[in-house]
Amino acid sequence: MIAAAASMSALGLGLGYLLGAAARKFHVETPPIVEEIAKILPGTNCGACGFPGCNGLAEAMAEGNAPVTACTPGGRDVALALAEIVTVEAGADAGPIAEIEPMVAFVFEDHCTGCQKCFKRCPTDAIVGGAKQIHTVVMDACIGCDACIEVCPTEAIVSRVKPKTLNNWFWDKPDVAFATAAKAQTAEQAA
Repeated sequence: MIAAAASMSALGLGLGYLLGAAARKFHVETPPIVEEIAKILPGTNCGACGFPGCNGLAEAMAEGNAPVTACTPGGRDVALALAEIVTVEAGADAGPIAEIEPMVAFVFEDHCTGCQKCFKRCPTDAIVGGAKQIHTVVMDACIGCDACIEVCPTEAIVSRVKPKTLNNWFWDKPDVAFATAAKAQTAEQAA
Protein backbone atom coordinates (compact mmCIF):
# COMPACT_ATOMS: atom_id res chain seq x y z
CA MET A 1 0.00 0.00 0.00
CA ILE A 2 2.78 2.43 0.93
CA ALA A 3 4.82 1.37 -2.09
CA ALA A 4 1.88 2.08 -4.41
CA ALA A 5 1.33 5.53 -2.89
CA ALA A 6 5.03 6.35 -3.11
CA SER A 7 5.27 5.20 -6.74
CA MET A 8 2.18 7.21 -7.74
CA SER A 9 3.55 10.29 -5.97
CA ALA A 10 6.92 9.92 -7.69
CA LEU A 11 5.21 9.45 -11.05
CA GLY A 12 3.04 12.56 -10.47
CA LEU A 13 6.03 14.69 -9.44
CA GLY A 14 8.10 13.48 -12.39
CA LEU A 15 5.39 14.15 -14.94
CA GLY A 16 4.63 17.53 -13.33
CA TYR A 17 8.29 18.48 -13.66
CA LEU A 18 8.28 17.44 -17.34
CA LEU A 19 5.13 19.49 -18.04
CA GLY A 20 6.64 22.53 -16.31
CA ALA A 21 9.86 22.24 -18.32
CA ALA A 22 7.89 21.82 -21.57
CA ALA A 23 5.76 24.87 -20.76
CA ARG A 24 8.89 27.01 -20.31
CA LYS A 25 10.63 25.68 -23.41
CA PHE A 26 7.66 25.95 -25.78
CA HIS A 27 6.15 29.16 -24.36
CA VAL A 28 4.86 31.51 -27.09
CA GLU A 29 5.04 35.22 -26.33
CA THR A 30 1.94 37.19 -27.17
CA PRO A 31 2.37 40.76 -28.35
CA PRO A 32 1.66 43.36 -25.66
CA ILE A 33 -1.04 45.01 -27.80
CA VAL A 34 -3.05 41.77 -27.77
CA GLU A 35 -2.95 41.73 -23.96
CA GLU A 36 -4.03 45.39 -23.81
CA ILE A 37 -6.95 44.76 -26.15
CA ALA A 38 -8.00 41.63 -24.23
CA LYS A 39 -8.08 43.61 -20.95
CA ILE A 40 -10.61 46.06 -22.43
CA LEU A 41 -12.90 43.42 -23.96
CA PRO A 42 -15.68 42.11 -21.66
CA GLY A 43 -14.15 38.63 -21.40
CA THR A 44 -17.44 36.74 -21.65
CA ASN A 45 -16.37 34.81 -24.77
CA CYS A 46 -19.92 34.96 -26.14
CA GLY A 47 -18.90 34.76 -29.81
CA ALA A 48 -21.18 37.60 -30.94
CA CYS A 49 -18.24 39.13 -32.82
CA GLY A 50 -17.73 36.02 -34.95
CA PHE A 51 -14.37 35.11 -33.41
CA PRO A 52 -13.61 32.24 -31.01
CA GLY A 53 -13.70 34.23 -27.79
CA CYS A 54 -12.31 37.57 -26.70
CA ASN A 55 -8.67 36.52 -27.17
CA GLY A 56 -9.39 35.56 -30.79
CA LEU A 57 -10.94 38.99 -31.37
CA ALA A 58 -7.98 40.68 -29.67
CA GLU A 59 -5.53 38.87 -31.96
CA ALA A 60 -7.58 39.78 -35.04
CA MET A 61 -7.74 43.46 -33.98
CA ALA A 62 -3.99 43.54 -33.39
CA GLU A 63 -3.43 42.19 -36.91
CA GLY A 64 -5.93 44.67 -38.37
CA ASN A 65 -8.43 42.00 -39.45
CA ALA A 66 -11.30 43.17 -37.21
CA PRO A 67 -12.82 46.62 -36.63
CA VAL A 68 -12.94 48.18 -33.18
CA THR A 69 -16.74 47.99 -33.35
CA ALA A 70 -16.75 44.17 -33.58
CA CYS A 71 -17.64 43.67 -29.90
CA THR A 72 -21.33 44.53 -29.85
CA PRO A 73 -21.87 43.47 -26.21
CA GLY A 74 -19.11 45.88 -25.15
CA GLY A 75 -20.91 48.76 -26.79
CA ARG A 76 -19.74 52.27 -27.47
CA ASP A 77 -17.40 52.61 -24.47
CA VAL A 78 -15.40 49.52 -25.39
CA ALA A 79 -15.20 50.62 -29.04
CA LEU A 80 -13.85 54.04 -28.10
CA ALA A 81 -11.31 52.53 -25.68
CA LEU A 82 -10.18 50.08 -28.37
CA ALA A 83 -9.89 52.91 -30.90
CA GLU A 84 -7.35 54.61 -28.63
CA ILE A 85 -5.21 51.47 -28.39
CA VAL A 86 -5.41 50.38 -32.00
CA THR A 87 -4.74 54.01 -33.07
CA VAL A 88 -7.80 54.33 -35.22
CA GLU A 89 -9.62 57.61 -35.43
CA ALA A 90 -12.63 57.13 -33.19
CA GLY A 91 -14.86 59.25 -35.39
CA ALA A 92 -14.11 57.22 -38.50
CA ASP A 93 -14.41 53.68 -37.18
CA ALA A 94 -16.63 54.11 -34.11
CA GLY A 95 -19.28 56.14 -35.93
CA PRO A 96 -21.66 53.19 -36.44
CA ILE A 97 -21.45 52.37 -32.71
CA ALA A 98 -22.95 55.75 -31.80
CA GLU A 99 -26.05 54.90 -33.83
CA ILE A 100 -26.44 51.36 -32.45
CA GLU A 101 -28.48 51.09 -29.29
CA PRO A 102 -27.38 48.46 -26.74
CA MET A 103 -29.64 45.43 -26.95
CA VAL A 104 -30.76 42.99 -24.25
CA ALA A 105 -32.80 39.83 -24.25
CA PHE A 106 -36.45 39.90 -23.18
CA VAL A 107 -38.53 36.84 -22.24
CA PHE A 108 -42.24 36.71 -23.06
CA GLU A 109 -43.38 34.95 -19.92
CA ASP A 110 -46.58 33.56 -21.45
CA HIS A 111 -44.52 31.62 -24.04
CA CYS A 112 -41.75 30.40 -21.70
CA THR A 113 -41.93 26.70 -20.81
CA GLY A 114 -38.97 26.70 -18.42
CA CYS A 115 -36.83 24.31 -20.46
CA GLN A 116 -33.61 25.98 -19.21
CA LYS A 117 -31.85 25.86 -22.59
CA CYS A 118 -31.38 29.63 -22.50
CA PHE A 119 -30.28 29.48 -18.88
CA LYS A 120 -27.46 27.07 -19.74
CA ARG A 121 -26.34 29.02 -22.82
CA CYS A 122 -26.07 32.51 -21.23
CA PRO A 123 -22.38 33.46 -20.78
CA THR A 124 -23.09 36.04 -18.06
CA ASP A 125 -25.79 34.21 -16.06
CA ALA A 126 -28.25 37.00 -16.84
CA ILE A 127 -31.22 34.63 -17.09
CA VAL A 128 -32.94 33.75 -13.84
CA GLY A 129 -35.44 30.93 -13.36
CA GLY A 130 -35.84 27.32 -12.37
CA ALA A 131 -36.72 24.14 -14.20
CA LYS A 132 -40.29 24.23 -15.55
CA GLN A 133 -40.71 27.76 -14.21
CA ILE A 134 -40.86 31.09 -16.00
CA HIS A 135 -37.49 32.68 -16.74
CA THR A 136 -36.61 36.36 -16.80
CA VAL A 137 -33.59 38.42 -17.80
CA VAL A 138 -31.56 40.66 -15.49
CA MET A 139 -31.08 43.73 -17.71
CA ASP A 140 -27.88 44.93 -16.03
CA ALA A 141 -26.15 41.57 -16.55
CA CYS A 142 -27.30 40.92 -20.13
CA ILE A 143 -24.75 41.77 -22.82
CA GLY A 144 -27.02 41.24 -25.82
CA CYS A 145 -25.07 38.39 -27.39
CA ASP A 146 -28.30 36.65 -28.59
CA ALA A 147 -27.05 33.20 -27.57
CA CYS A 148 -30.27 32.55 -25.65
CA ILE A 149 -32.45 33.59 -28.59
CA GLU A 150 -30.85 30.96 -30.83
CA VAL A 151 -31.63 28.04 -28.51
CA CYS A 152 -35.14 28.94 -27.33
CA PRO A 153 -37.50 26.27 -28.74
CA THR A 154 -40.66 28.35 -28.21
CA GLU A 155 -39.26 31.65 -29.55
CA ALA A 156 -40.17 33.28 -26.24
CA ILE A 157 -36.98 35.37 -26.18
CA VAL A 158 -36.49 38.46 -28.32
CA SER A 159 -33.90 41.18 -28.47
CA ARG A 160 -34.96 44.67 -27.36
CA VAL A 161 -33.28 48.02 -26.92
CA LYS A 162 -31.84 48.33 -23.42
CA PRO A 163 -33.86 50.79 -21.33
CA LYS A 164 -32.08 54.08 -20.67
CA THR A 165 -30.63 54.47 -17.20
CA LEU A 166 -27.97 56.73 -15.75
CA ASN A 167 -25.39 53.98 -16.32
CA ASN A 168 -25.94 53.56 -20.08
CA TRP A 169 -27.18 57.00 -21.15
CA PHE A 170 -24.81 58.80 -23.51
CA TRP A 171 -24.79 62.44 -24.53
CA ASP A 172 -22.81 63.39 -27.61
CA LYS A 173 -20.47 66.29 -27.19
CA PRO A 174 -21.72 69.54 -28.71
CA ASP A 175 -20.77 70.34 -32.28
CA VAL A 176 -17.46 72.04 -32.98
CA ALA A 177 -19.25 75.21 -34.12
CA PHE A 178 -21.14 75.42 -30.84
CA ALA A 179 -17.95 74.81 -28.83
CA THR A 180 -15.98 77.50 -30.68
CA ALA A 181 -18.86 79.96 -30.26
CA ALA A 182 -18.94 79.23 -26.53
CA LYS A 183 -15.18 79.78 -26.29
CA ALA A 184 -15.47 83.09 -28.16
CA GLN A 185 -18.28 84.18 -25.88
CA THR A 186 -16.27 83.43 -22.73
CA ALA A 187 -13.26 85.23 -24.20
CA GLU A 188 -15.43 88.31 -24.83
CA GLN A 189 -16.78 88.20 -21.30
CA ALA A 190 -13.26 87.92 -19.87
CA ALA A 191 -12.04 90.97 -21.85
